[in-house]
Amino acid sequence: MLQGHSISVSVVVPCRNEIRHIRAFLDSVLGQELGEIEMEILIADGMSRDGTRQVLDEYEVKFPALRVLDNPGKIVSTGLNRAIREAKGEIIIRMDAHTTYASDYVRSCVEVLQETHADNVGGPPLTHADGYIAQAIALGFHTPFASGGAKYRDPGYEGPVELVPFGCWRKSTLERVGLFDETLVRGQDCDLNARLLSCGGIMWQSPRIINWYRPRATLGSLFRQYFQYGFWKVAVVRKMGRHATFRNLVPGTCFLAGVALLVCAWTANLAGLFWWRNVFLTDFSSLAALYFILSFAQTFYLAKREGWQFLPILPIVFATYHLSYALGFVLALMHRPLVSEPSNPIQKLIAAITR
Repeated sequence: MLQGHSISVSVVVPCRNEIRHIRAFLDSVLGQELGEIEMEILIADGMSRDGTRQVLDEYEVKFPALRVLDNPGKIVSTGLNRAIREAKGEIIIRMDAHTTYASDYVRSCVEVLQETHADNVGGPPLTHADGYIAQAIALGFHTPFASGGAKYRDPGYEGPVELVPFGCWRKSTLERVGLFDETLVRGQDCDLNARLLSCGGIMWQSPRIINWYRPRATLGSLFRQYFQYGFWKVAVVRKMGRHATFRNLVPGTCFLAGVALLVCAWTANLAGLFWWRNVFLTDFSSLAALYFILSFAQTFYLAKREGWQFLPILPIVFATYHLSYALGFVLALMHRPLVSEPSNPIQKLIAAITR
């Protein structure tokens, strides 16, 4: 329970081109049951061009607690930092415009932060998907085979974690460890939480903190999202000077192994080394067969549980998760992300697909 005094909370939100979701998000955050909590809402808009800014301006006029800020950097980390620096609350709660929140979300965040004495708390992201493909993507989101099995994707888990979605911190904690790294387009949450852990901090997940994330609705948008996740994961690993986790390495390693085996088979064929060609092709076939066996086994398990209509699409969804992340990860091994503006065509192309 909250202690018997007023607590000031600043909700900070990075936002850009979210016209499909912005009204539902605003209604959920403005409908919070706060009790003794005093709340302000700071939305850093990344120069939206789809009508989102007009909706934000409309709500800002109606609700004095809401302030809209410009985020000319257009990325999540610059938006969050702008809002945090403007925040007046003793507790900072990050929200995302692609998500809706239970009416007690803010209160539950504050209660769990006080009860656990953790440095960052959050709840597992539940999913709300509209449409056949979006529902299949949501199934993959909660499946260890597609997502890697991170604890924060387990809706029933409560306890310490290495990452919580969004986050709730004391402002003094953020000032102590530093704000979000503005050189990171993606992965800024991983970086901040890694810094918290490195100085002895605690991240805590509680199912009492309820939110509903809207996964991507098309395979193309999913591919772009996870391509960027893979690309920027390498940047975070390089920065922290630590090895990536097993689940981070598997997609890229399998992809590189498959490509290497095909190249070796092609080279051996050109050289007339047909025995070696067959060895490499057999190894490639074995690797591919293992992947398809695992994919279809997971597909049948989920289709039996969730509905047989998902049987045709789930293998494609799994492949999209894995291939996009692997390609982004491999590209980042060859090309470091640029902080400055790209200066040549290759750099401009990489910037266009990773930002």
